[in-house]
Amino acid sequence: MPRPVDHDERRHLLTEALLRIAGTRGLQAVSMREIAAEAEVSLRVVQYYFTNKQALLESGLNELGVRMDRRVRQRVATAAGKLTPRGVFAAVLGVIVPSDEQSRLDSMAWTAYYTAALTDPALAEVGLTLPNALEDFLTARLTAAQEAGDIAPDCDPRIEVAGLLALANGLTSSVLSRQRTHEAAIEIIEYRLDRLFGPAVS
Repeated sequence: MPRPVDHDERRHLLTEALLRIAGTRGLQAVSMREIAAEAEVSLRVVQYYFTNKQALLESGLNELGVRMDRRVRQRVATAAGKLTPRGVFAAVLGVIVPSDEQSRLDSMAWTAYYTAALTDPALAEVGLTLPNALEDFLTARLTAAQEAGDIAPDCDPRIEVAGLLALANGLTSSVLSRQRTHEAAIEIIEYRLDRLFGPAVS
């Protein structure tokens, strides 16, 4: 008997093929035919699971968000004891900057999406969902830290978070271009966190 098709697994494999293309050749190289070739399936299979290219692209964005969330959770899980507010920021900002080949390819895919979204309003709207949610999450955490007396009372949590995310994204570009290493980028992030929260407690 033929093995039953796992539709969720098949859809996931197609999305992974999309991200491999985006991360190595850019979003302009993404098409249903290219995804079929990359996933080693027929074009009809891709068309069955995704009715159009927009649906495909959105699935890629969702998967990138899932991967980032997974990396943050893994980083948090390795922290001994209760994670401090500073530790939360170090974990989140630390996973934005690529540290290995897979995270580098994911960052390249994010960059491809960002570039495409500059001239595609529909993609831009979808693409802002995760960045906005991340900014809101970190702003809430920093506001709570301020109320607990962990950071200066005259800080603006929203502006601080926006600046930290901009820093992490800028450092990502410098790591992708090999201007600096992942370790050097993390050192810069830690330097900034020291000034916001005080030095990390060993």
